[in-house]
Amino acid sequence: MRELLLKSVKIIAAAVLAILVAQALGLDFAVSAGIVAILSVQPTKKETLRTALARFLAFALALAISLALFNLLGFTIPVFFVYLAIFILVCQWRGWVSAMAMDSVLISHFISFGKTGPAEVLNELLLFVIGVAFGILVNIFLHKKTDYIEELKSNTDDKIKLVLHRMAQRILDPNLLDYDGSCFESLGQSIFVAKKQAEENFNNQFLGKDTFDSRYLAMREAQTKVLQEMFKCAKELSAVPHTAPLLADFLEKVSLEYHKDNDVQSLLKELSQIRQKMKSQPLPQTRPEFEDRANLFLLMERLNEFLTIKSNFVLNGK
Repeated sequence: MRELLLKSVKIIAAAVLAILVAQALGLDFAVSAGIVAILSVQPTKKETLRTALARFLAFALALAISLALFNLLGFTIPVFFVYLAIFILVCQWRGWVSAMAMDSVLISHFISFGKTGPAEVLNELLLFVIGVAFGILVNIFLHKKTDYIEELKSNTDDKIKLVLHRMAQRILDPNLLDYDGSCFESLGQSIFVAKKQAEENFNNQFLGKDTFDSRYLAMREAQTKVLQEMFKCAKELSAVPHTAPLLADFLEKVSLEYHKDNDVQSLLKELSQIRQKMKSQPLPQTRPEFEDRANLFLLMERLNEFLTIKSNFVLNGK
């Protein structure tokens, strides 16, 4: 709801300001500047600029076609139909579909003027420039949604913490209820929404492009893939090997210390020590125990990979 309200306010502001400026300049059909502004506002600054450039080229073409047709064939509705046929075909060919309605509204004013003198052409050109300019200006002042992206990243981290916590419980309890991997669906959706917002924030920057959020979420997405492998190992456990509490306690510790600023160096060191302890344990005596110990060891190796992904992210300057 907040996003919808913000977008509506942006569009209304662009339209109202464009109309007021056009009126102040004494332009005919001043309301059209507001229509152009409405059609110029795009979801991001980058899209707004890209669309504005395409529409400027399309408008120049519309002027050329209309000036030729109206002056040769007269200022009538049938001639305007001919203009539409030519202009729309070219716009479809060049991919300027979004410019067809906007430019044609401005060109239609020539029928009311009954002429295409310098004053009339300047009137339409100013309506176009004012409308597009306010569409761009509104998006220039659209700030990066820092608080929102931080909230989305924190929500993703919390879901990963829960996965680690539940994994620690499952290692100690083969009969743990609802350990079915459904949490990964929620986690995947959380990462998807956060990545989408990070991309929008990126496209709303002109200078000093900051890619941290996108790279951070890519790192968390890579960790999530490793978590799914860890989940499979934990799911395969049929009993509780005597080495299980050691790894379960460490998983719980990782979940508690899981935050964006942790460089995980101390965790990697501790995991290395746990690996040595597990290797020094007596060999399993039965096949089921051997399989459970093997799954635990594989889980531990994937956990090392999980932590290394974060460590590399930090070492590479985040």
